[in-house]
Amino acid sequence: MRGIFITIEGIEGSGKSTVAERIHEMAVGAGIEAVLTREPGGTEISEKIRTLLLDPQNRSLSPLAELFLYLASRAQLVDEVIEPKLSSGVMVICDRFMDASVAYQGFARHLGEELIEELNKLAVRDAEPDVTFLLDLPVEAGFERGPISRDARGIASMDRLEQEERSFHEDVRRGYIRLAERHSERVFVIDATRPLGEVIDSVISILEHKFGLDLKKK
Repeated sequence: MRGIFITIEGIEGSGKSTVAERIHEMAVGAGIEAVLTREPGGTEISEKIRTLLLDPQNRSLSPLAELFLYLASRAQLVDEVIEPKLSSGVMVICDRFMDASVAYQGFARHLGEELIEELNKLAVRDAEPDVTFLLDLPVEAGFERGPISRDARGIASMDRLEQEERSFHEDVRRGYIRLAERHSERVFVIDATRPLGEVIDSVISILEHKFGLDLKKK
């Protein structure tokens, strides 16, 4: 039986990584074989692309070049990790995936959501998410949570995308909301202004109801 593919999306500071980690912990604790990965990244090649994409010194990277790098990283992750695991019946939880390019490059970079969705089909093929959780909160609230990234020494810093103007991140949020409206059968919008425990409870409740899982087992 094919595994369940879960993706977590949201603007900077929405708590995606923490929620993804918690889903993985609860799945493993319930005896479900699961892997946690991220985008861009998740493989040796994709992590190298991630470094290039997020390096603050690469401010001159064009929107189209940025898009193709994300697609390359995504295609590698699908081929090397996501598709093999799903085919083996393993649950895959991914911190960001194809919807991020629709919001960031399609909407905020003005390359067009329809174009991005078509290119995504080439990169992901049959590995489309079964369910996506969009952790939504105001941009200001996301950035008030403090420095989001850390460098190799563990020092807090802001990556290339985090350094964009607030208007860019407002566009990203609007892009995500519009995407959720277009794909309401797959994308669940979660109010991420609430305490983390409540956010996780909402996500787990949806997963249990939608897939008949019991993630609260010890």
